[in-house]
Amino acid sequence: MTVFTVALVLVVAAAGLLRWRRPAWYWMSFGVTLATLRVLVRYASVMDACGLTVPPSRWRLALARIANREMPQCRPPRILRVRPTRTGLVLRLGLRPGQDAFDVAASSDRLRHSFSMYGVTSRELRSGVVEVRMTGYDVLKRVQMPATADTRPMLVPVALREDGSVHYRDYRAVPHALTLGATESGKSVYQRNLVAGLAPMDVALVGIDCKQGVELFPLARRFSALADNPDTAAELLDALVSRMEGVYQVIRAEQRITSAIADAEIAADIWDLPEHLRPVPVVVLVDEVAELALATKKSDPRRDRIIKALVRLAQLGRAAGIYLEICGQRFGSELGDGITMLRAQLTGRTAHRVNDETSAKMAFGDISPDAVLAAIQIPAELRGVAIAGDSTGGWHRIRAPHTSLRQAVNTCNRHAHRTPDLPELAPFRPELTGTAPAVEQLAEAAAPATA
Repeated sequence: MTVFTVALVLVVAAAGLLRWRRPAWYWMSFGVTLATLRVLVRYASVMDACGLTVPPSRWRLALARIANREMPQCRPPRILRVRPTRTGLVLRLGLRPGQDAFDVAASSDRLRHSFSMYGVTSRELRSGVVEVRMTGYDVLKRVQMPATADTRPMLVPVALREDGSVHYRDYRAVPHALTLGATESGKSVYQRNLVAGLAPMDVALVGIDCKQGVELFPLARRFSALADNPDTAAELLDALVSRMEGVYQVIRAEQRITSAIADAEIAADIWDLPEHLRPVPVVVLVDEVAELALATKKSDPRRDRIIKALVRLAQLGRAAGIYLEICGQRFGSELGDGITMLRAQLTGRTAHRVNDETSAKMAFGDISPDAVLAAIQIPAELRGVAIAGDSTGGWHRIRAPHTSLRQAVNTCNRHAHRTPDLPELAPFRPELTGTAPAVEQLAEAAAPATA
């Protein structure tokens, strides 16, 4: 008996230590079993307490009266499947007649407390079937991306959602996106994860970094074109517009609209073209859009030229395989004419910690008021936590894994051979041999004067 007691104490102590120091290990070793038993045992009473039951049907009541049996109880949704995951549990529920998926969503917080889980979210899979995802611990406190992820073209895993699933940046579904965030909010780390995820793919990267290139130029070996000032950016955007028009000519020539070609889809974008004719897709990353949109004077032709090119790329670039990633601290009408039109074309929205409610409304004000509230509640100490949504109104709390600049540079250098050489962008190809003189000049300027 003493040996059993000592072993039990050691197991409990080990479980407590794992839960404190390694919650993921605790979940996989102890938590998943305990949580599954807790959910199955408490399920009927919890659903009844949360108002997620329906009274028995009339024929069941009549049958009970005829047979002189006890009246049947109210019925909760049927459990169709219980699936453990590395971060929690996934319940697939079949709703009873008269129940609605909104009822389950409205009771998520009560289900979280009743089942002693960290978080509960729900979504409707199809009519009458709801998926409830439960997380056993705070997956955003220490982000660990799964070893395997979806590898479809133009699909980049960039972060982890609060329900334990992977957040993907799907360029074919959401071609253009806006990323907002205050200083030290984790916006740069999110951008590094995006570039590191795109580096192994057959895609051309184009960067516009008007902060003298301090964010994107370290990754230059994987970029087909880079601009570090508004003048070069204006010329680069004009070259992208010219490339877009050329790609449309290729699509027009290969549309395959004649009936002589059997079982062929009519080409309307680059993904409908044969692989040997398909132009390489281009992802354009703008690091700080305010530096491009702010006018130095009341009438600035360069600024109007830049915004016009960005709007054209946002409106017409998807079919030509040109995708925009616009980043900034603020993005509103104070940046001048054309900004609101550009924002309307940016379907994907990601907001890190912001300094005021107005900035959150710039991202989600026209999408979801709940997302605005969630964005302004991100604490300053949780760098990298963000709210991601799209024009459908759905949103998620996400956090990108910490990726240092050195790790991103190593990834880009390792895949530098994949950098395509685009003739239209050849004048903007970054030069990798011109940094040493600048470093020497800065060192001489910083050296103390000697008599």
